Amino acid sequence: MDTDISDILASVSSPQVHPHTLDLQALTRAWVNERSAPELLPYPSELIARMSQRLSAQILKIESLTSTNNPGLKSTLVIYQTELERVKFLLRSYLRARIAKIDAYPHHSLALPSSHLSPLEKQYTTHHQSLLSTHYQTSFLSAFPASLQRLNDTTGGVSMVDRPDEDTAVFCRVLRDCGGVEVQGAEGAANVELRRGDIWVLRWRD
Repeated sequence: MDTDISDILASVSSPQVHPHTLDLQALTRAWVNERSAPELLPYPSELIARMSQRLSAQILKIESLTSTNNPGLKSTLVIYQTELERVKFLLRSYLRARIAKIDAYPHHSLALPSSHLSPLEKQYTTHHQSLLSTHYQTSFLSAFPASLQRLNDTTGGVSMVDRPDEDTAVFCRVLRDCGGVEVQGAEGAANVELRRGDIWVLRWRD
């Protein structure tokens, strides 16, 4: 699973490609990766900030062109609006995929490195977990002994924190030659050669 946005931009960059196109490709790749990975991936804050700014600029441009009431601009407006909706769909779907993982694994999400959550996502996760804790406390946890009321208890060799299934299979597209890499298969560990352009089905933990 290729998750490094810098690597993505470097892998597709060329003097002929406009930076806006590179960012759109990077957002599409981040969207595919987020929907495919069982775990929350690092949040590409700079990429999302740039795309959000361009969306705002595109909306202002459309409003400006619409206010002119120029019939000759109808085709241009359709193109602008179609592109706007395409990017909005990608961005919304990407963020919803992340929120779905946060809702499913709130304690685990808060324990991830800070680079995995945006400030708003961290605020949402903290508030979400606070609401759940309050609800569970008033519903049934208050009847338990104090030692059994923690929702993130890991004592006794059993963790109360739900985690994503790291044995989930994911598609991995190799962006550059990586040489030999050891992976765990059904028949044990094996060394495979990862070459640029290859597509593998691997366990997420590998």
